[in-house]
Amino acid sequence: GISEITTARPVQAALASAATFATGAALPLLVVLLTPDALLVYAVSITSLIFLALLGILAARAGGAPVLKAALRVTFWGALAMALTAAVGALFGTVV
Repeated sequence: GISEITTARPVQAALASAATFATGAALPLLVVLLTPDALLVYAVSITSLIFLALLGILAARAGGAPVLKAALRVTFWGALAMALTAAVGALFGTVV
């Protein structure tokens, strides 16, 4: 049979990407508003990794990719980015 030809939808892809990015940024901000100062660094770090894993799962399901692999990949790179950011902060004396 003739396979179905799909047409790229760059506007929809850009809007979906923007919505996901905004959601991914808003969730840790919500944690900041709800967490006592003494627990802030730990709460934001842990919940950000959880949110990254959840968004990785959603993206994998939407794109038909392996869910566990996507969640682990997004979470790993997010954790690495946070660790590098903390290291640079420590290097310049800005870590709390």
